[in-house]
Amino acid sequence: MVVDFTLENIKPVAKQVYELAKDRKVWALHGEMGAGKTTFIHALCENLGVTSAIGSPTYSIINEYKSSIEGTIYHMDWYRLKDEEEALQAGVEDSLLSGKLCLVEWPERAAGLLSDDCYHIRIEARNEQARAISFE
Repeated sequence: MVVDFTLENIKPVAKQVYELAKDRKVWALHGEMGAGKTTFIHALCENLGVTSAIGSPTYSIINEYKSSIEGTIYHMDWYRLKDEEEALQAGVEDSLLSGKLCLVEWPERAAGLLSDDCYHIRIEARNEQARAISFE
């Protein structure tokens, strides 16, 4: 399924994706730099009742949020990782196997660590505001 949207109306799109995939615990978000992966995760987390600061874990690799709906949510950004071994050293496996919702940006950096039932989401920038999101 492909949905076109703007960054201004990303929250309803995030809600729609969640309703379709809430049974999946690992989500891989694909897209070029600036496509809107972090913005999508921010909107999703707000929809799920996260009230703490939501930001990119580019340097920390993993951020943990508390959600009134999902409990713990792990937000991972694998952009700086070189390979799967470095991802393992950063502790991503514990999060992936936790049974908690894991949102992974740049999953291709350590794709072998993702489960077969991982939910893949692709976000593409059409222009400065318009985006397209595709998901299973």
